[in-house]
Amino acid sequence: MSQVTPEVLWAQRSSNTEPEKNFVYLTISVPDVPKENLKLDLQPTGLTFTGYSETLKRTYHLELTFYAEIDPAESKVHHTARNVELKLRKKELNDEYWPRLLKESKKVQFVKTDFDKWVDEDEQNEAPEDDFSQFGGMGGMPGGAGADFGGIDFSKLGGAGGLPGGEDEEDESDDDMPALEGEEEAKEEAQEEKDATKVAA
Repeated sequence: MSQVTPEVLWAQRSSNTEPEKNFVYLTISVPDVPKENLKLDLQPTGLTFTGYSETLKRTYHLELTFYAEIDPAESKVHHTARNVELKLRKKELNDEYWPRLLKESKKVQFVKTDFDKWVDEDEQNEAPEDDFSQFGGMGGMPGGAGADFGGIDFSKLGGAGGLPGGEDEEDESDDDMPALEGEEEAKEEAQEEKDATKVAA
């Protein structure tokens, strides 16, 4: 049985006045790990995660020490068939982003920027509100530290559908392109009609 370190994607927001806009967004990629095979220990300074996939015969294990403290009681978790998503409330209100996710400055291969959710620090006020409705109904981690997933009713969290605001945003920007091409065609047709009229005259 192999033990692997899962890939972790992260993004963040910051605010020195609104705690709910001051968080780290983590996605731990653990496909085919049912909720009964998950164990998550969330502490102010870091987290320990273990999950077992029976279909892949694989144990996922992860230990992270955060750059700064978070508030486990105000943090939330969402489990899907592909991953475990966490919205971690930063403890200290600050306009500035964390310079990195982890306390140690050395780069680790399994931690990557979540470009679908990342917004630059100076653009976050103009960015659309993030949709965290899939995190609803949990009221934070049970018992503060949240030693495991007992007490979370995952049936209320909906299916394992795609994340909001990811591919859809790209699709919307692509929709603009055919309109531009159509305008070009319309201009060309109008020009051809004019030319035809001149020839007929």
